[in-house]
Amino acid sequence: MPRILVIGSSNTDMVVKTSRFPQPGETIIGGEFFLFPGGKGANQAVAAARMGGQVDLIAKVGQDIFGQQAIEGFAHEGINVAYVMSDPKLASGVALITVDVSGENEIVVAPGANAALMPSDLERDDAAFAEADLVLMQLETPLETLLHAAQKAHALQKKFVLNPAPAQDLPAELYPLLFLITPNETEASLLTGIELDNEAALPKIAEALLKKGVANVIITLGAKGAYFHNASQQFRIPAPKVQAVDTTAAGDVFNGALAVALAEGMDWPQAIDMACRAGAIAVTRMGAQASAPFREEL
Repeated sequence: MPRILVIGSSNTDMVVKTSRFPQPGETIIGGEFFLFPGGKGANQAVAAARMGGQVDLIAKVGQDIFGQQAIEGFAHEGINVAYVMSDPKLASGVALITVDVSGENEIVVAPGANAALMPSDLERDDAAFAEADLVLMQLETPLETLLHAAQKAHALQKKFVLNPAPAQDLPAELYPLLFLITPNETEASLLTGIELDNEAALPKIAEALLKKGVANVIITLGAKGAYFHNASQQFRIPAPKVQAVDTTAAGDVFNGALAVALAEGMDWPQAIDMACRAGAIAVTRMGAQASAPFREEL
């Protein structure tokens, strides 16, 4: 089994289904309410575990019911929780999510203990880095912790994959440490300043990221699949056509599945195809971690 180290956030998602999103200052009556385990780090860890990876998770939760439930859920998924910390002062992270009839979503996150995952917290986790085949991270924890983790992985010659979500500017010194970056269309435009208004812009954006020092670039395109670009090849892999009900964790499932595929030694087309198929299944289900498919479903 490939060993994946995921570093990132753990949240509890509070989801309301609605016919449409409210305008500023407007109150509307929604439909069903759901409570799901979430957080980009936790979602990707669960997705990787269900794809057959041996997953270690470094995260921080609060000493509250949400934190307890999160740790129990990770253990149930077969994730190693030895590196999941409990903060005595901060609440666990929560996300407020509205999902409309087409499956699109709007999300507001209160980070809680996620914001307290600091570089010093990684110093006791040397074994997790040493044993990993691949390290996967996102942007729902402090930027200084991301940079420290990337430096640590680079020193050990470990493949470091960054899913740059939610979108924000990144320090220049981070890019050369990345084996792979996986922005969606919005994030890719923000990182490069190039508008992605048509597919002709994809190579320009990818080349701009490569010039920053990244070794490989995947731009996820939702229902249109994913675009790959590195120094020697570029191509697009289509996504299966499905009826979406909730796109909340599509990117997280894509990244978790991709991490396992790459750690198993698949080539780029095989790995991206597997990730696209996993993401396509995820959008046909409600919830974040709950929507992640198992390997046999592919």
